[in-house]
Amino acid sequence: METDPVEPLPTSWAFDLDEVDDGEDMVAVGGDLRAGTIIEAYRSGVFPMGLGEHGARPLGWWSPDPRGVLLPGGVHASRSLRKSLRRFEMRVDTAFREVVAACADPSREGRWITDEIADAYTELHALGWAHSVETWLDGELVGGLYGINVGGLFAGESMFHRVTDASKAAVVATAGYVFADGDPRRLIDVQWATDHLRSLGVVTMSRREYLRRLADAVDLPPPTFGAVT
Repeated sequence: METDPVEPLPTSWAFDLDEVDDGEDMVAVGGDLRAGTIIEAYRSGVFPMGLGEHGARPLGWWSPDPRGVLLPGGVHASRSLRKSLRRFEMRVDTAFREVVAACADPSREGRWITDEIADAYTELHALGWAHSVETWLDGELVGGLYGINVGGLFAGESMFHRVTDASKAAVVATAGYVFADGDPRRLIDVQWATDHLRSLGVVTMSRREYLRRLADAVDLPPPTFGAVT
């Protein structure tokens, strides 16, 4: 990341989690998807996802408790995944729209990324907040993920794969970028910890602990997305 992201206009919405019950994942309904609203949400430990069919409105705002996270030093790559990483080419921000479109594929079970969500995150990409980490094989996009970066936080939104290990490779590559400087305060948010993500080293923590760590992470300088070593 060569330049700082463009700070959007401030939102009129506030995300106050003090009154949210422990264990309650959805914290608000309504609002808008302006850039300033979304960035303020991530700074507050919240992210948007529609409540209707396939992610349609009404708009929900979520802060899972417990929260799935990947911490510095916690990433796990199996022997077979390390072998796959050697044959993949990893790129950043060369096919953002294509990654979002693949994650929003209507044939995917449980799809939730609407055109409205895709447009909002594409705007955030243009402003320097949203990034795609892409897995390429023989010149073809075969997997990847996209998310929001705020200081030392990378919040993953969705991922896809077309060949074995392609999405896992994107997670490992993202950890390589975000945790490159060894600062223990950095944080990757994956929202909910699935078995797929747990196999890569994702753990869970309470919302209270996540918010405590988030407060430290967002004040850090952003990582530099480049070659993974």
